[in-house]
Amino acid sequence: MNGHPEKRFWEIDFLRGLAIIMMVVFHLLYDLTYFGGFNFNLHSGFWLYFARATATIFIFLVGVLLTPSFSISKKIQNLRKKLYLKYLKRGLRIFSWGLIITLMTWIFLRDGFVRFGILHLIGISIILTHPFLKLRYWNLLPGIAFISLGIHLKNFTFGFLWLVCLGFMPDHFYTVDFPNFPWFGVVLIGVFFLQIYYILTAYANLTFGISSILILLDCFAF
Repeated sequence: MNGHPEKRFWEIDFLRGLAIIMMVVFHLLYDLTYFGGFNFNLHSGFWLYFARATATIFIFLVGVLLTPSFSISKKIQNLRKKLYLKYLKRGLRIFSWGLIITLMTWIFLRDGFVRFGILHLIGISIILTHPFLKLRYWNLLPGIAFISLGIHLKNFTFGFLWLVCLGFMPDHFYTVDFPNFPWFGVVLIGVFFLQIYYILTAYANLTFGISSILILLDCFAF
């Protein structure tokens, strides 16, 4: 059940606005800390969780916002291939911006530079999510699997750097990266969420309609 994919949901717009506000707040504190002489502790405690919550909302919304256009494409002939090409171009463009961030942080930070940050993740996720969209609410299962594997990998360290993007972290390695394990799982949970939201919304509308009819019949009953 796809409901009405073209419909805008205020809850999604609210989450998007909230994530943008949170991002602005955190980056303002970041700039004040590193360039303004202030001493905010951004790497532990409240602000660390605040930053992670901000990123989680953004990544979650990637899956949510990819779902409506895919649902529409199923109803229009020959749109599926065009949609994938659209996803591919968008993903590569965002990933390219991530590479620019990598270069800039390598120039100015060196230690702890961004190898696979949130823009890399979003770009790759837009491309990789396409075959998962047809799973609809079954995306809960691979979503949980990706997240669980990412959490499990945190218990280990590895002697190489080339799989950092997947979550294989070397010992004594500092990074602000967002590896595919577990973060791609959050994207798939977003796909799952909107499919369930469609179902619940349709059910609520149906229930409301039936209840209204029963109330009207009761009012006119003698």
